[in-house]
Amino acid sequence: MVTIGNNHRTVTFVFAGQGKPKRVHLVGDFNDWDPTVRRMTKVRDGSFRARLDLPPGEHEYKFVVDGEWLADADAPANRPNCYGSLNSVVVVPDPDEAAGDCGCGCGCDLP
Repeated sequence: MVTIGNNHRTVTFVFAGQGKPKRVHLVGDFNDWDPTVRRMTKVRDGSFRARLDLPPGEHEYKFVVDGEWLADADAPANRPNCYGSLNSVVVVPDPDEAAGDCGCGCGCDLP
C-alpha cells in the first residue's frame, strides 16, 4: 500500500503481508533496485513502513521480503517487467499540476 502526503512528494510505502517476516526492503527505480539500500521499519501492528520523498512521475517498486521479491498486492497499479513478474507502480503528482487547470493554484477547474 502507498499513500502520498499533502506535499505531493512524500510517499509512505506499507507492507502488511501475511506471515511474520524478519526483514522487508523497499526496492525500485528510485534506488536502482538495490535490495540493501532501503530497509523498512517494523511498526507495532506488525506491518513494515518506509517514507521517501520522490519526484513527480511514475515510479516502479517491489518489496523484498526475507529475500523474496514481491509486488505490492495493494498497489494502485502493476506493470509487467522483463523477468515475467510484476512491478508495482505509484504515481507522484506534479504539485504545479495538482491544482485545477486554471493556473491560479486555487484548485478550480475554470479556464
